Amino acid sequence: MPKDYKQITKDISQYAGELKKMAPDAMQGFYTLSRNATADGALSEKTKEFIALAIGVTKQCDGCIGFHVKALRKLGATKEEMAEVMAMCVYMGGGPALMYAADALRAFDQFEEE
Repeated sequence: MPKDYKQITKDISQYAGELKKMAPDAMQGFYTLSRNATADGALSEKTKEFIALAIGVTKQCDGCIGFHVKALRKLGATKEEMAEVMAMCVYMGGGPALMYAADALRAFDQFEEE
């Protein structure tokens, strides 16, 4: 059964919101780190999101794939750019990375509808 990355990100967001209520300082720290790490600097936000996606693919993290692909779609990433980044993931991560690289392309298509 194919993964539904829109649902995956929705479910994680729901429970991350609950965690934010229960551990607000820790979660605020995480969100501050995220916002500052992905901000434009020497590297563009888009490049940084591709790096985060590549790490998510090679670490086999469905939530990471969903959230970073969603961000990349909003930043105007193309499927051709995705394919090149996924090829690097497969090169560095082998067969397991290939499985998640294919899922990242699935996520790209799913978020296209937004």
